[in-house]
Amino acid sequence: MRKILFGLLLGSCLILPAAAQESHPQKKEQTGFDVSRNLEVFADIYRQLDMFYVDTLSADTAIQWAINGMLAEIDPYTSYYPDDDQDDLRRMATGRYAGIGALIRAYKKLDRCVIEEPYENCPAQEAGVRAGDIIITIDGKDIKGWPTAKVSENLRGEPGTTFELVVQRPGEAHRRTFKITRRQIQLPCLPWYGMVDEASHTGYLLLTEFTDRSAREVRHAILDMKQQGMQRLVLDLRDNGGGAISEAVEIVGFFVPRGSLVVSTKGKVPATCHDYMTPAEPIDTLMPVAVLVNSNTASAAEIVSGALQDLDRAVILGQRTYGKGLVQGVREVSYRGQLKITTARYYIPSGRCIQAYDYRHRTADGAATTLPDSLTHEFRTRLGRPVRDGGGILPDSILAVDSVPTMVYDLYNSDAFFDYVTHYASTHAAPEPGSFSISDEEYAAFSDSIAASDFTYNERTATALSQLRQLARFEGRLEQASAEFEALEQKLKENDLATDLQRFRHHIQPYLETEIISRYFYQQGALKHQMLNDKGVRKAVESLK
Repeated sequence: MRKILFGLLLGSCLILPAAAQESHPQKKEQTGFDVSRNLEVFADIYRQLDMFYVDTLSADTAIQWAINGMLAEIDPYTSYYPDDDQDDLRRMATGRYAGIGALIRAYKKLDRCVIEEPYENCPAQEAGVRAGDIIITIDGKDIKGWPTAKVSENLRGEPGTTFELVVQRPGEAHRRTFKITRRQIQLPCLPWYGMVDEASHTGYLLLTEFTDRSAREVRHAILDMKQQGMQRLVLDLRDNGGGAISEAVEIVGFFVPRGSLVVSTKGKVPATCHDYMTPAEPIDTLMPVAVLVNSNTASAAEIVSGALQDLDRAVILGQRTYGKGLVQGVREVSYRGQLKITTARYYIPSGRCIQAYDYRHRTADGAATTLPDSLTHEFRTRLGRPVRDGGGILPDSILAVDSVPTMVYDLYNSDAFFDYVTHYASTHAAPEPGSFSISDEEYAAFSDSIAASDFTYNERTATALSQLRQLARFEGRLEQASAEFEALEQKLKENDLATDLQRFRHHIQPYLETEIISRYFYQQGALKHQMLNDKGVRKAVESLK
């Protein structure tokens, strides 16, 4: 399963069309006095709390609550980072952090954390740490009971610092001790690219985020695959949450003439209003390109897919994208804090803004509203095809999403699933990515292992049926429908774990095979295997032919 790494520099907020804006009453112009008066009220309230509240309040904590509450009402992407809490902001912009280069996960069975995946060519992997290693101590501190965030914080640190990591490797009686020196870790924004197959002359490129080196890596990958004979390209932006707008503009520029308009930003301050043109000569303006997107494709990834659609330069396949239409910038605030703030809306070449959510006009329960299709506007691509605003990028070709049973998600995230993969990797030779397939005998052994474990899953249908039965009792309808309730309840009882493991094998097996491959060949091997068996990629290759 693809692992999502890190997030966004582009935010989201809906711009309503003119007709919708006019439906809201005009508010009076805000004055400097209004701002001063409210700030004075806020300060007075805090002073009263500080003097008279029954318990002592921490000023740092209480004011942080107030700031977070205010920003949450504005939009989910405007955030404040105090001086001592800016690591996440830096990681979003650069994809870099100082640590050992490994993913960890909770291991509920022992109330500890376990190494989920060491990154290739990073300190943890180079020291000999493996996926499945259970963390016992970090620099002598027993981590039992620690939440994942605290363990992760202790694994990070200043580059060049060395610490001792003690782990328990499953199947071994003794513990292993590693001395690991932290260093700067560059998270891969382009974790894998390569030729889909030689016959189709089609290359594949998976881009997971837009950091300050994304365009450089994409350029290198395209030129490398062209040397291998690539004549068509599949650009995979599924689950790409976005990032730097400049990187998106540069990547679009690889496929369209220099000086092409990619995106325009419009904000309150003139400095935030800008037209972004492609800055350099393209790599190839004729090579057929297909872009894969889904509902998690957002912000900068939507700029790339939307601009290529508006310029009629690529075919877009998948599902409607998320719909983030606001740009964010970072401003310094007092005492070395940083405020990531929404500063402008963006518009792709056809003139449309694809923002899907309105955070300023919420429903009664506080949820953001969306713009009805009847209120969206039609725009035209460069060659005159109709496209619409107000709700993400609608692909040229919609690909159906396979519905995965919730039991499969519960299983994939369980200790039992993780333990089986760890055991398999310690007892089998390395398989071949792409062609690897679990045999019937191996799947039977996997099923037996899960059945013998303490794995349980939330049977949501049975829970919902119980709630419906309770509601029917309150409404006086239970006796009338009791036979139907009992029949459905009996039907659900016929489903047990062994039955579900067989029924959902075609869903479970791809996850199992990909996780096994990752134990031998790390993220790149898992992604290659996943790509070669991906229905979306196959459909994209067919469309390019």
